[in-house]
Amino acid sequence: MPYEDHHSPIEVLRAFLKLGLISFGGPIAHLGYFREEFVTRRRWIDDAAYTELVALCQFLPGPASSQVGFSIGLMRAGYRGGLAAWAGFTLPSALAMMLFAYVAHGWGGPVGMGLLHGLELVAVSIVAQAVLGMARTLWPDRQRAFIGALATVAILHGNSTMAQMSVILLGGIAGFLLCRTPAPISMASVRTGISRRVGLASLSVFIVLLLGLPLARGLGAPREVALFDAFYRSGALVFGGGHVVLPLLRDALVAPGWVSDNAFLAGYGAAQAIPGPLFTFAAYLGAVVEPAPRGALGAVVGLVGIFLPGMLVLLGALPFWDILRARAGALGTMRGMNAAVVGLLAAALYTPVWTSAVNSTADFAMVLVAFLLLTLWHARPILVVLLGGLYGIALAQVDAIATLACPAAAALV
Repeated sequence: MPYEDHHSPIEVLRAFLKLGLISFGGPIAHLGYFREEFVTRRRWIDDAAYTELVALCQFLPGPASSQVGFSIGLMRAGYRGGLAAWAGFTLPSALAMMLFAYVAHGWGGPVGMGLLHGLELVAVSIVAQAVLGMARTLWPDRQRAFIGALATVAILHGNSTMAQMSVILLGGIAGFLLCRTPAPISMASVRTGISRRVGLASLSVFIVLLLGLPLARGLGAPREVALFDAFYRSGALVFGGGHVVLPLLRDALVAPGWVSDNAFLAGYGAAQAIPGPLFTFAAYLGAVVEPAPRGALGAVVGLVGIFLPGMLVLLGALPFWDILRARAGALGTMRGMNAAVVGLLAAALYTPVWTSAVNSTADFAMVLVAFLLLTLWHARPILVVLLGGLYGIALAQVDAIATLACPAAAALV
């Protein structure tokens, strides 16, 4: 059993539910909320151990902030505490995204279409901000910037699931060769009490699902299995931050025709306006996917599928972290993979994000204003989302008036 100091999972659920309702601002902000709540205020974990835990979760594939939260719950109240932490932090935003899926599906007319277009433009500015921020962090030297640039060019010339996996793998090989600087020595240790046997079992399940789900899909498994595979594969390949899931999910869901580009980008834009992890975007996608399963069942499939691989890898890595962090080769490999996935996101910024959403000089001006608000004025994402929505509605109204005015002018002539 993992370490637990006889604390109740209900206590963990309450603490994380509060954060799930107020944690706006993305993964980096979430880590700040966690530190304030669990290091400074509640003192469930000391600062050195928390820093080490963050380093571990940023090293692994998956949603870093959710992995950190799961680990804190695990250390506080065992496996049930980890599950309670994940549920409390995730379910509020997942339910909000499901509600948006139902509401957006019924929207029509100029107002509804304009609002969705405004959300698409917000998605452009959010992705641009993410690329800039991640490049500063994950391309800090010439070697990693070079790896990332090559990844961007490669994906722009051939974007598919196989191409993405190949680019990430080659980035890891390049990192192993070029980015082998040892990690700073740390005396802290992340103690969860998870045995190496449990860790190896978790990694085995991760690999079996990663390899077995596509095989089952090819053998004619039910559509629910195919949908689960799409989300699971996307969650398993996300290195470097939640925004990187964008190109992976698009290739898994938009390319086969399960979700339209417009619906995809509108949902991604709406996801910026709610608290909690960005990965709950999967609940929206599962709810709108065509054909069935969709609705609540599709949302559950998407949510479990995208979070499960990161949690399995986390459980597998926790017992071995003290060994891994001392290996320059392992750290170099992960640095190269992180640099490559920033390249994937940079390519996605151009296509499909930019090419699908920006249709005019007015759209470009809106994206520029939103980007400056986010990067220079540090505006809250929810305010940028509201601005984008109002712009889209106003633009749609202007277009509708112009359409009505043209026939009237022609009749007068």
